[in-house]
Order: sequence, then C-alpha cells, then structure tokens
Amino acid sequence: MKAMRLYKQGQPLVLEDLPVPEYDQDQVLVKVSACAVCRTDLHVCDGDLTKPKLPLIPGHEIVGNIVSCGSNVTEFKTGDRVGIPWLGYTCGKCAYCLACKENLCDAPRFTGYDIDGGYAEYTVAHKHFVFPLTNAMSDIEVAPLLCAGLIGYRSYKMTAHAKQLGIYGFGAAAHIITQIAIKQGSAVSAFTRQGDLQAQQFAKELGAVWVGDVSQRPPGLLDAAIIYAPAGELLPLALSHLVKGGIVVCAGIHMSDIPAFPYRILWGERTIKSVANLTRQDGEEFLSLIEQVPVTTTVHTFPLEDANLALTRLRNGEIQGAAVLINTP
Repeated sequence: MKAMRLYKQGQPLVLEDLPVPEYDQDQVLVKVSACAVCRTDLHVCDGDLTKPKLPLIPGHEIVGNIVSCGSNVTEFKTGDRVGIPWLGYTCGKCAYCLACKENLCDAPRFTGYDIDGGYAEYTVAHKHFVFPLTNAMSDIEVAPLLCAGLIGYRSYKMTAHAKQLGIYGFGAAAHIITQIAIKQGSAVSAFTRQGDLQAQQFAKELGAVWVGDVSQRPPGLLDAAIIYAPAGELLPLALSHLVKGGIVVCAGIHMSDIPAFPYRILWGERTIKSVANLTRQDGEEFLSLIEQVPVTTTVHTFPLEDANLALTRLRNGEIQGAAVLINTP
C-alpha cells in the first residue's frame, strides 16, 4: 500500500510503499477512502505534541470500508462502511474508564499518534473504537466529522447550548458547530484572525449574527465561548466578552501559553474548561444528531500523495472548512 510516513517531527512526510498492516483478533482492517487533515495532525508533525510513535502514519479522521475482521469481531462484517476517530484504545480498568470517562483514561492510545492512522491506503483499528456510518453523506463530507465534528460537539455540549455563543478560530470544527448551534437556537458571533476577510465571509454565509477579528468586541456579552484556535492569548479576550456565570471552553489538544490576566475578568463565577479527547458516547450521539440536524461540510480534497501540501495550506490558514486526503479506487 501507499502511505505518507513521518520520520522526524518538523520534517515533511515521506511517501512509501509498505505492506498492508496486520491485525489481531480484536481489530478490523479498513481500506481507507478518505482521511481529513486535522490541526492535531499539524501539532504532531510540527512537534507541538512531543511523543508520537515514530515512524508514524498520521491521520485520525478516517472513512473507509472493512475488508477483513479479527476472529473476536462480531460487531462488524466485511464491507461495512466505518469511521475511525482520534481515540483508538483505552485500558477499561483505570478509575476514569470505570467512571465512564474514557476520554481521560490513564493509558490511552490515539490514532495517528500512538497508532498508525489514515494517511494510507489501509489502516487497522480496534473494534470498540470504530463507528458504523450511514450512507447519508459522502466519504469526503463525513471525514471531518470524525474529529472536528466530534470534538466540536463535545465542546459545544459544555456550553449548555448557550444562546449567545462566541467562536474563536473559524476552521473545520467551527464551521460544523456553527451550523448545529444555529439550528438549535444559538446566535453565533465568529472571531477570525486579523485581516482574514475570507474566513469572515465564510462565517457570515453560515449564519453568524456578528463577525469580526479577534481585536474587536462583539456588540453584546456572550453566554459562552469556544476557542478552537491554538492561541493562548485568546482566552483573556474571550473571558472579557462573557456575562457573569459564562464559560470559556478551550477545545484544542494543544494551546500556546496563556498570558496573565486580571482577576476581575474571571470573577463573577465565570468558568474555564478544556476538552480532552472524546468518548464513544460522544460519537454515537453526534452521528445520530447529524441525521436529524444535517450539516454541510466544506471540503478541499487532495490526493494522498499531496498530504504535505494539505498540511502546509492548513498551517498557513489557507483552508476554509476542511482538507481531506482521498485514495482513488
């Protein structure tokens, strides 16, 4: 199979011909049709997340069809269309797993970080961390939902469906959650990089009631804010835009250092929370929700061999929506 492999963080991926991976009795072998390019992939490739398995095949927003199942797999069969997310394995034994908080597992493994991912023609996944997919959306449309959508959904749930919602960083997750939030009655204010008129226009087209860059204040106070951009300096700004009792949710797995800020913008029972990974329940809820509240994912496709180009364009803020790598039949 063809695969894009990371040998050293900070260096480009290398296109290689590799054997199709082997699988054990609890795993499925999946022929990958599409894999979205997540900002977490950038953090892995650029070295912000410092301990990946190397060499590594990145990618954790994977869509494909099962071509073979391990002997203990009864949940799926050959030919099933499935999605594979970031969370690839949990121990099932630690206090967090036993308390139904598997996203906080003490011994997790992550797809495209500890486990080879979807920047390849085939990949392997544990049977408990694979989602069945309907045919309601195409492979390239559903791929971004498997992280941008899932993490976006978990962060949105933390806002308690705020009526006045601010979204900072208007990328893949933001463009999905904006649609869901609006359909569920939220008024969305979108904050973009300074001068990013294209992203601002994109947010307006999706229905944001106010759009500006991060140097601007919205016309009114927000009940909650979600920060998707990995920029710590946005947290004090978001806090300063909240009502008393409001919440800021930091949705990224990596964020630059948060600068000091005055206590007065936190006071008033304002809350700061982070999102850590996802649970299988999040996936089941979200994939069920989008059957009832359809979303449209804006995607830009690249052949697998152009993964480095896709990563570069994402790094430079040149992707509106999501980038998706595709394998041609």
